[in-house]
Amino acid sequence: MKDAAYGTWSSPISASSIVAGTIGLSGPCFSPAGVVWSESRPEESGRNLLVLMAENGSKIDLIPPPYSVRSRVHEYGGASWLLADNQLYFVNFSDQQIYQRSLYPFDAAITPLTNADGLRFADFIADTVHDRLIAVMEDHREPGQEAKNYLGSIDLASGDITVLHQGHDFYASPDLSTGRLCWLCWDHPQMPWDGTTLWSAEISRNGDLENVAKVAGASDISIFQPTLGRDSGTFFISDKNGWWNIYYHDKKGSRCLLPMEAEFGLPQWVFGMTRYRVLDEDRLLCIWSKDNIDRLGILEINSGKLNPCDLPFTALSDLALDKTTGMALFVGASPTSFPAIYQLDINTGRYECLADSSSIDFDEGYYAVPETVSFPTGPLHARPSSLAAVIPNEGVSNETDVAHGFYYPPTNKDYTAVAGERPPLLVKLHGGPTSATQSTLNLQIQYWTSRGFGVLDLNYRGSTGYGRVYRQKLNHQWGITDVEDACAGALYLAAAGKADDRRMVIRGGSAGGYTTLAALTFADVFSAGASYYGIGDLILLAEDTHKFESRYLDSMIGPYPEHAQRYIDRSPLHHIDLLNCPVIFFQGSEDKVVPPNQAASMVEALKGKNQPVAYVLFEGEQHGFRQAENIKRALNLEFYFYARIFGYKPADDIEPVSIYNLDD
Repeated sequence: MKDAAYGTWSSPISASSIVAGTIGLSGPCFSPAGVVWSESRPEESGRNLLVLMAENGSKIDLIPPPYSVRSRVHEYGGASWLLADNQLYFVNFSDQQIYQRSLYPFDAAITPLTNADGLRFADFIADTVHDRLIAVMEDHREPGQEAKNYLGSIDLASGDITVLHQGHDFYASPDLSTGRLCWLCWDHPQMPWDGTTLWSAEISRNGDLENVAKVAGASDISIFQPTLGRDSGTFFISDKNGWWNIYYHDKKGSRCLLPMEAEFGLPQWVFGMTRYRVLDEDRLLCIWSKDNIDRLGILEINSGKLNPCDLPFTALSDLALDKTTGMALFVGASPTSFPAIYQLDINTGRYECLADSSSIDFDEGYYAVPETVSFPTGPLHARPSSLAAVIPNEGVSNETDVAHGFYYPPTNKDYTAVAGERPPLLVKLHGGPTSATQSTLNLQIQYWTSRGFGVLDLNYRGSTGYGRVYRQKLNHQWGITDVEDACAGALYLAAAGKADDRRMVIRGGSAGGYTTLAALTFADVFSAGASYYGIGDLILLAEDTHKFESRYLDSMIGPYPEHAQRYIDRSPLHHIDLLNCPVIFFQGSEDKVVPPNQAASMVEALKGKNQPVAYVLFEGEQHGFRQAENIKRALNLEFYFYARIFGYKPADDIEPVSIYNLDD
């Protein structure tokens, strides 16, 4: 082993290898011809397609170029395809229309089902009795007006569209069973994790909805993944008791199957998330999370007994079930294994990997194993800064609170640190902000740790996975409590000797990009940072974003324009005089969630005050980068940027980026 300064270590985990060997996997399901799932391939410009694994083990691409399977409903999409017997239906990204093909023969032609320019579709189910699909629809056909969302049907013979239910701002999760339909609704200003309502209806002979009735939910109760059961019963997940637990509703009312301080549900950023499946009359196969560590098990409906499965995974999603064979499918991952599609025999407990998201096989000596950390936070635990001076303390307690995360130490089997040196620290912020991070093998984290950085992957207050109370600690406090947690976490690790407090950097995307910019502006803990499509001006975001998130800031900041001053107080762009450290910005030119003018405004302001700043605009990218070259370039340039700022020479040969006020 060689002695070398942190940050200069040579690593086989290159940005090129990360992109070249990695795909996205989601939505596995059983079919008569084998298992079908969705793949996202960065090497094909982020194209999404469907893959079949036949019974003989061969894999067949079902959707050829130029088709890409992706919905833009809510902009984030999800549930953009459906397999019904031998028919495959999917949303094509370029025109947002539904196309169809037979599953087999495997060279079957693809034909359009809908021709409704301006309509978007997602989350569809098959109504075989009425020869139609039922789907969530988003109508953009009125220029200059907010899109309309409703539940509708598509006739499979003609492609004709009929509105089944409307009047709410958002719809999701339709489920159908023997003449009954259920679905979720919510209205501005609620987000689906704030308050949703579950509805049911009977379907008449001609396909209309009758006897529409509310089943559960309210403006302060979040409902997730409803599933129709037998005898007019309905399963659903609710956080009525403070945690997303599983409930059952029938003529006797609603009851929680197992009250538990654990999360069976998730924030519904995308459609089609599945956390449980009905096995039989008395059993559910379900996923639950405790401190953002997932488990899979069988919940007995009548007794409430939960029997965990013996599996090595810490992150689980996309649960599917074949009741006839007792086989289940899911996407699973752990700190030492990449996300992969697994098939589980529920009766024997045996499982096998069907598809891996990465073909890379590095020596485990290059992998950092995460440590779960919880640390004190709040105003008293963050270094005194301009945060308190600029942002009024509006009802925030000065008492100590607790935040959580995963710490990854610098790890590389070929190197030891120079005696007495402490490692640089990168604080990584997830998006949302109502989201969370988990402890799965992530090469974009290992890229940093194998070069000599420590990484704190932070679940700041407001993250999911710790109950409704923790999730709501960010309400009206975005830009305050998340910044406090980022600062407190970094200082906690520095005090423990795990970080050099002179070389602590922060990075995040979208909402995490906002927290990054706020922490760099309103606190003095970090020496540099990277904003990926982050928010610099909250007023611009309030005035120029898409429908799904257009009222999100009501709960995160406060209603606008009533609280316009609060938006100004917490916007880094309006306090650029306080931002006195280098920043690199990455932005997609076609981002509709956080438009490019956000980054451009911040860059121009920093250039004007002679602060080192770099700006990388990726043409054709949207909110989140999908093209392989752009993912690779962004990661390398962020590392290059920190190397220039901290004055060390990286082992990698990286094509440089211009850094204003440093290269001049």
